[in-house]
Amino acid sequence: MNQLDELKQSIAAYKKVAIAYSGGCDSNFLLAICNEVLGKENVLPIFVKGCMVPNRDQECALDQMKAQDHLVLDMDVFSIPDFQHNTRDRCYSCKKKIMAAVLEESEKRGFFVVLDGQNQDDQKEFRPGQKACQELGIVSPLSRLSKKEIRSYSKQYGLTSASRPANACLASRFDYERLLDPALLKKVESGEDLLHQAGIEDVRLRDHGELARIETDLKNIERVIMEPKLIQAIKALGYRYVTFDLEGLKKGGYDRG
Repeated sequence: MNQLDELKQSIAAYKKVAIAYSGGCDSNFLLAICNEVLGKENVLPIFVKGCMVPNRDQECALDQMKAQDHLVLDMDVFSIPDFQHNTRDRCYSCKKKIMAAVLEESEKRGFFVVLDGQNQDDQKEFRPGQKACQELGIVSPLSRLSKKEIRSYSKQYGLTSASRPANACLASRFDYERLLDPALLKKVESGEDLLHQAGIEDVRLRDHGELARIETDLKNIERVIMEPKLIQAIKALGYRYVTFDLEGLKKGGYDRG
């Protein structure tokens, strides 16, 4: 039995599931597999939106869920002190509140098993939110698959999310202990939108006060330098300096040093 068959077998045992759905490659693949194995009527994707999620990701998730019954929850993450103060426990506290809300709403609708898209690679990184999910009993059926394997299977299923770059909460663009507010999150989102519009998809804009540090594949640097209007547009958001990180894009950059 190959990995995909094992995954399907494990999901079939649940009969009926809710999915903590982000719209990214992992959760969209999970949704496709659950729909195939259990039928759409037995699968409830639940998306939690708020200012921590870029608008383009929200729109993508909503579009991908529209073919079946789904649920959208609004979350005020700034009601969470650890989020507002961007502590190292931010992700744990935020995920605990988000997943508790997902569990509560799914159970109201008769879905007593909640799955998420955590993969094998996630377990190698500093992700305090994983602990919160484990404490709440969230099930991670993709935990034995690597990101590369999930992308490969997603291509087999013809999912457009197969090649979509991974994204992360907008709070991850700031140093720990930096006091956050919705305007700051919108500022980095706007900067990244400008870079996306220039054709640079896999990118992070890290905010250091007056300085915007762009993390992307080094091959993209020349493209940005050759577009001075783009640099000026980023500065117009409120930055005095725009610079590139010569180590390129580092997922979980503030946790890796």
